[in-house]
Amino acid sequence: MNFQIVNFLDKTWLDILQYLEHDVYHLPEYLYTEGKRTNSIPQAILISEDDKIFYLPYLLRSCNQLFDDCLEYKDIFDIVSPNGYPGILLNEVAASTPEFLKLAIQELMRVLQERKVCSAFLRLHPIINQGFDQKLSSQIFSISGETVSIDLTVSVEEIWHQTRPEHRTHINRCKRAGFIAKIVPLAEYIDDFIFIYHQTMNRVDAKKSFYFDSEYFNNLANLNEKVHLCIVELANQVACAGIFTECCGIVQYHLGGTKSEFLKQTPSKLMFDYVRLWAKERGNKVLHLGGGVGAAKDSLYNFKAGFSKQRHPFLTLRLIIDEEKYTNLVLARAKLLNTEPKTLLNSNYFPAYRSSNK
Repeated sequence: MNFQIVNFLDKTWLDILQYLEHDVYHLPEYLYTEGKRTNSIPQAILISEDDKIFYLPYLLRSCNQLFDDCLEYKDIFDIVSPNGYPGILLNEVAASTPEFLKLAIQELMRVLQERKVCSAFLRLHPIINQGFDQKLSSQIFSISGETVSIDLTVSVEEIWHQTRPEHRTHINRCKRAGFIAKIVPLAEYIDDFIFIYHQTMNRVDAKKSFYFDSEYFNNLANLNEKVHLCIVELANQVACAGIFTECCGIVQYHLGGTKSEFLKQTPSKLMFDYVRLWAKERGNKVLHLGGGVGAAKDSLYNFKAGFSKQRHPFLTLRLIIDEEKYTNLVLARAKLLNTEPKTLLNSNYFPAYRSSNK
């Protein structure tokens, strides 16, 4: 097998994507945005054998940051997927050769170990990576939850039929009340969106990791035709808004929120109804709504589930590349947090040495 590490500025990155079904999460510009947000290095690895291709974009992180830049850990790294549902890309020949995926992951682990990477946490794409749980050992993947998508290839009548009756009632009620949904450029409404999004995060007492600054949203806006903002207005006042991405026939719900004063009217239901018809008219195949917070079957998941009967398992890969380095980092992290190593190992957080549990 051959491999190549690809830098996000390298023209090769976009050249490879031309031959692979991919999503916005695989674009170098998106990885750059995530790298800026997380203080990590955007990279990708290309593994090939004859005409078979395995491609994985990721973020390279230094473990040194966990210990106040202690020089002892300056040469230990880990990799993680960017926010969202990126996953592994295979060309058609590779996808039809089941053994290749296993061999490519073995090669991935070998290359990463050579580059002093001790672990990898990878989120798989619920649509592009469908069936990976049948091809991989259960020792390296976890079914972390379930996501919801809307099949845009069926008729408009069928899409409406699959909508929960309560959702249909609220959508019609919003229309009668004068709410209007439309797609607008994110760049022109960034301030409105940030206000609504942060108000929503404050209202649900979200974790710090769910907050994003204006630089992040400006970088998203630079993705141009790949990113769209849907707003729902009442009397020229924005009641709710959502960011959606569009790539290779896949539309993804990214982030969104509703102004507190409009919660009772649930204008977000009208927003999703509008976006699914807009996406269908543009020839897209699927609108992926995602799952609940942390992949849980919570109220957010239940809300999304009201728009479709289509479900996907959400898989994650948790690879320990270097056992010795991984164990040493867990011991050091436990000491720093004044807790027991087993507490971190039992936290279900991966990698365990990045857990904050005490």
